[in-house]
Amino acid sequence: MREILITCALTGSIHTPSMSPHLPVTADEIACAGMEAAEAGAAILHLHARDPETGRPSADPAHFRAFLPRLKEGCDAVLNLSTGGSAVMSLDDRLAAAKEAAPEMASLNMGTMNFALYPMAARITEWRHDWEKPFLEGSDDLVFKNTPRDIARILTELGQQRGARFEFECYDLSHLTMLRHFADRALVKPPYFIQFVFGVLGGMGPDPENLTHMLRIADKLFGTDYMFSVLAAGRHQMPMAAQAAAMGGHVRVGLEDSLTISRGTLARSNAEQVAKVRTIVEALGREVAGPDRARAMLGLKGAEATAI
Repeated sequence: MREILITCALTGSIHTPSMSPHLPVTADEIACAGMEAAEAGAAILHLHARDPETGRPSADPAHFRAFLPRLKEGCDAVLNLSTGGSAVMSLDDRLAAAKEAAPEMASLNMGTMNFALYPMAARITEWRHDWEKPFLEGSDDLVFKNTPRDIARILTELGQQRGARFEFECYDLSHLTMLRHFADRALVKPPYFIQFVFGVLGGMGPDPENLTHMLRIADKLFGTDYMFSVLAAGRHQMPMAAQAAAMGGHVRVGLEDSLTISRGTLARSNAEQVAKVRTIVEALGREVAGPDRARAMLGLKGAEATAI
């Protein structure tokens, strides 16, 4: 495939404000970051919210409501709401904003897994907020829960009832098997947009061999009915993106996944990462697709059919 989709994940729920002054926290910051990333070439914006006072990840629909209309008005990018939220949130909390907004796309983690962030705590010497250090250190006993029942509920309430399509986040080989299971149950339909996730402690390591193996199994399970994208945490972001682009896949960047633009250098914005990966993929002969092409390729319902 010559065309390539760039997704930008603006803020996430993994990094904390003390790690980078450039991490978007407030509604203004998230909205501006999204519009800048779209201008730089991101066709899809992967979205979380934060409490503007504390910077803590938030599931409150009001916090999403503070930036979603601005993004819809200010750019044409596909707005993709997280259903993962944070591992410390309940499923009801994680779904609240997406159910209200009825977005074109939503992310969906395809299994329960350890989600270990605690090594990050050792790198920070000054903390801006009291919650950050305990949150990170406590992740040595943290499980992100997404059981088959949870997944079926998300597919039903967001997919079947509200028309959303999904970014299927696969952190391990078993997640591909789980996606096949739900395809067999007719709860999802092609084309499947599979996001391979590398470098989260508890999931796959950021090894090139892991990507080639995941692709072999995805080919076996889904044939030509899927498209794949790659995100990799931290310093592995750009090398893995380059591998994905060279192999015909799509890419995801953003400050949710990595706070740096090169090893040891903080990215000043999400748009800076989008611009860099755009340079990489275009040098490989790929053509960056815009939001309208993303909607056509993924079979999305259109921004006008959302409740944003």
